[in-house]
Amino acid sequence: MTTDAADSVDAVGVAPAADPGFLQRYGASIEYILIPGAALVGALAVFGGFVAIYGKNPLDLYFYMYYGAFGTWFSWQNTLTRAAPLILTALCTALPAQLGMVIIGGEGALLIGALSATAAALAVQGAAPVIVQVAMVIGGVIGGGLWIMLAGGLRQYRGVNETISSLLLVYIALAILNHLVEGPMRDPASLNKPSTREIGAANMIGSIPGTDVHWGLVFGLVAAVAAYILIYHTTFGFAARVAGGNIRAAKIVGLSVGRLILTICFLAGGCAGLAGMIEVAAVQGRTNANLAAGYGFTGILVAFLARQNPLAIIPVAILLGGISASGGLLQRRLGLPDASVLVLQGIIFVFVLASDALYGRIGFLKGKS
Repeated sequence: MTTDAADSVDAVGVAPAADPGFLQRYGASIEYILIPGAALVGALAVFGGFVAIYGKNPLDLYFYMYYGAFGTWFSWQNTLTRAAPLILTALCTALPAQLGMVIIGGEGALLIGALSATAAALAVQGAAPVIVQVAMVIGGVIGGGLWIMLAGGLRQYRGVNETISSLLLVYIALAILNHLVEGPMRDPASLNKPSTREIGAANMIGSIPGTDVHWGLVFGLVAAVAAYILIYHTTFGFAARVAGGNIRAAKIVGLSVGRLILTICFLAGGCAGLAGMIEVAAVQGRTNANLAAGYGFTGILVAFLARQNPLAIIPVAILLGGISASGGLLQRRLGLPDASVLVLQGIIFVFVLASDALYGRIGFLKGKS
């Protein structure tokens, strides 16, 4: 065998992870998977430690979490149903993040979107179901979009921090919902739990054929793919990422930063408003306090765990939806409090934030020895 042939054989036998050139090219992409994955594993380990202190076996915990989320077809359907609004509310945080903004008001946009969608449905209730459903989509998107655009406008024109304003707008949205549901929009027949009038069974979205998963999952998947194309494959998305990287440079080259902020915030809020519309049209059938289920806040965790990537949001939302779906089984089999999954989500969020300092600092992922 010649020396050149031997060198070729040796080169083929080198694992990609051991190739400095490979790591230099793909190290950043590996980080985006490795670091959040490690944060998730660490959070699960800490949560398992708390469960052990509570007197339960952590291995039983992990088994029932998996079984309750993905162990059966029923579990899968429950997980996917919960993932649908998480995808949309996560986009409410991920899209403004391209501009360097931290919007955490997806819960408020979801509530306003639900109210707007319900009002639109009741206004055209006598029309054909497809017209009512289109009106609900338009109402939900516009309501949620304008709500988050308000936070963007306060940031752009009044210098108000968007993180604070979007969070405070959640409580204003909740107050508006309670006022309208218990007052002008209340159905007189809803005695014990104030609600609006029903939108009508014929106007409900329904489920994907052959499953119990509603069409909201398809809405979420389409929105995530569309958001990815918008951000990474259009001039608008490129302009948004330039402004997010250096807003002063963006202004120097003539980009309309104010327009970018308002447009991105409207699209982000529209996604969360669409989630509210879906909860009304596919689950509740009306607007009431049950809509404040925390999907908007969990969506923040999904966005951060996915590193604000619209496509990565899909599997992360399914994972977090599975954790949420397993809560009932953990309560029945292990006797854990119903809020246990919320504690786990909080631990995951802390680990994700703490792991942010590791990006770009792992030597072997830079191709260094």
